[in-house]
Amino acid sequence: MKSFFPFTISFIPLLAVTRAQEPLMLDEILVTANRSGQTLFEQVQPATLLAGKDLLLKTEPTLGETLAQEPGVSSTYFGPGAGRPVIRGLGDDRVRILQNGISVLDVSNVSPDHAIAADPLSFTSIEVVRGPATLLYGPNTVGGVVNVIDGRIPTERFTGTLPTGKFSLTGGTADNLLSEAGAVTWGAGPIVFQLDGFHRETDDVEIPGYARSAELRAADPLPPGGTEARGTLPNSATQTTGGGAGASYVWEKGYIGLSFHGMDSDYGTVAEPDVTIDLSQRRWDLHGAAYELTPWLRELNFKLGYSDYDHTEFEGSEVGTRFLIEGYNGRVELIHEKIGLLEGTVGFESFYTDFSALGDEAFLPPVETHVNSLFIFEEIPLDQFRFQFGARYDHQSNDTAADPGFGPGISRDFNGFSTSAGIVYNPTDDYAVTLSASYTQRPPTYVELFADGPHIATAAFEIGDPELETEDSLALDFSVRKRAGRVTGSINGFYYRFDGFISALPTGTVDAVDGLPIYAFQSLDADFYGGEVETVFHLLEPVASIPADAKAGIAETPAVDRALDLVLRADYVHAEDRNSGEAIPRIPPFRLTTALDYRQGPFSARLEGIWAADQDRNADFELPTDGYYLLNAALTYDLALGGIDTTLFIKGVNLTDEEARLSTSFLKDIAPLPGRGLVVGMSATF
Repeated sequence: MKSFFPFTISFIPLLAVTRAQEPLMLDEILVTANRSGQTLFEQVQPATLLAGKDLLLKTEPTLGETLAQEPGVSSTYFGPGAGRPVIRGLGDDRVRILQNGISVLDVSNVSPDHAIAADPLSFTSIEVVRGPATLLYGPNTVGGVVNVIDGRIPTERFTGTLPTGKFSLTGGTADNLLSEAGAVTWGAGPIVFQLDGFHRETDDVEIPGYARSAELRAADPLPPGGTEARGTLPNSATQTTGGGAGASYVWEKGYIGLSFHGMDSDYGTVAEPDVTIDLSQRRWDLHGAAYELTPWLRELNFKLGYSDYDHTEFEGSEVGTRFLIEGYNGRVELIHEKIGLLEGTVGFESFYTDFSALGDEAFLPPVETHVNSLFIFEEIPLDQFRFQFGARYDHQSNDTAADPGFGPGISRDFNGFSTSAGIVYNPTDDYAVTLSASYTQRPPTYVELFADGPHIATAAFEIGDPELETEDSLALDFSVRKRAGRVTGSINGFYYRFDGFISALPTGTVDAVDGLPIYAFQSLDADFYGGEVETVFHLLEPVASIPADAKAGIAETPAVDRALDLVLRADYVHAEDRNSGEAIPRIPPFRLTTALDYRQGPFSARLEGIWAADQDRNADFELPTDGYYLLNAALTYDLALGGIDTTLFIKGVNLTDEEARLSTSFLKDIAPLPGRGLVVGMSATF
């Protein structure tokens, strides 16, 4: 099967099953970490997909919250308006967010209150790789890669006579949610078009109890006469609208396509009661591929994205700080036919952004960032073994402009080298054992280098260090997987050793003008280790059909399409300063999920409990986070009417109205997760 999304990740979760005890159908699925068509089962790195009904039931206003219950993934949760994924305790510039295989080109990695400029309502799938993907996607993927697919550039010919498409409608009680999304595809011959749009509105979110945690209320009580916010999270309303259009020319051995996308979002920052953010992005993408160009060249593909992004922070009705970023990200890959034992990819990637922050609270000078990269990724299949290895070179330059508030311009250049090797061993057809090791040099970001000012969103005065050097890390990942039988699943273990781990650490002083504690970006040596477990116990066997027996007068009885699965998931991260033993800030706690999934014909039901332990390993000036237990449930029903396949669903979230706070969030002590809520909706394809 040929990859029509050569830069993207397309795979299925290892634990997904269609019927009890059936082998997992992974043979037609491709993954991000290779370019030779191996399945997820054959790959080194653990990965997850949200698509179809699974994505429908888990979609939240932000990407971070949509993925927050996946193994090894948490969220920065800056209220319902902004949330970025945290993978294995690593976030910010150590997890790269891609849109159709290239950068989202926004400022979500600059501050946790900045939303990702891509909305889950527009996604056809979300793909996650846990662990370093540095060879193909760069040194800022030490934690992992999240790639969102929107399908705006068609890659296959349109073969029907009538347009095809999808439509969804959702409403919720905890935040008065109302959302609509739709897409349509049509074409003639080699020319194919796609059009989509979406809209979402929410009010302030209902919460159980007080907005401020008990620990914060005790440590910092309000002045006499002050009133604690309770029952509703202030300034958490959101409104998002967007859409896009794309067109492709598809021939037998390739395609070329162009798309345009726009998104506008207005949301409360939650950190302050009167500050809202008005976000706008306009983006163009050009993708193409050609197959079997020469006897030695299997595939040539390219992707180029250009974005013009602007967001304004309003203080009441007054304009506060504006963040502007304009840039592009492009890459070309050559996938070669087998040369001896080797099959793999050689590629080039270029990335450029022009960033500026305007206003009294701008904490960064204008800065241009250039990154040019070369990479090679090769594989050797040998019977029960598959070896993967490669290397990547990145050259990054950061140039600030002279600015009255920040002084003369500064230029810093970095050279980064990354390499990795892995092995997959299949002792039998249904088992896989994997081991990988990678070394990465990550250049510091322009925030870590040049920040110098009050950052209200994080309640800190942040100071960068222009003399920072690359952050070096060694990562080890081990996995055991089983894909068939009464019990299926995987066990993953990882260890990251950082030399020069860059983190904003408290200095113990307070800025005299703004009254904010001063945090300075510094290097330290750090260790991260932990793992994830995913196990499914298939409790019911499918009932086989009874064939017709003419002599006995017995009519044929159809098989019963039913399954009952017990799903167990757990993940854990331990992170500390290797020299002092002190905790790294904002690390997720141990988490355990148990669920019962029942499916029979068009009906399915799920009952799920999520337990998170207390997080009492805290950095300086970080309060402990209480554990929680969330109870969720969902019902779905599929029906086909007039050629339209429809899924109806209802789900209950946090049914016990538990107070839950994420230790990975800067706002954990003022912004709990939503309280009890009911979500109803439908999704139709035609």
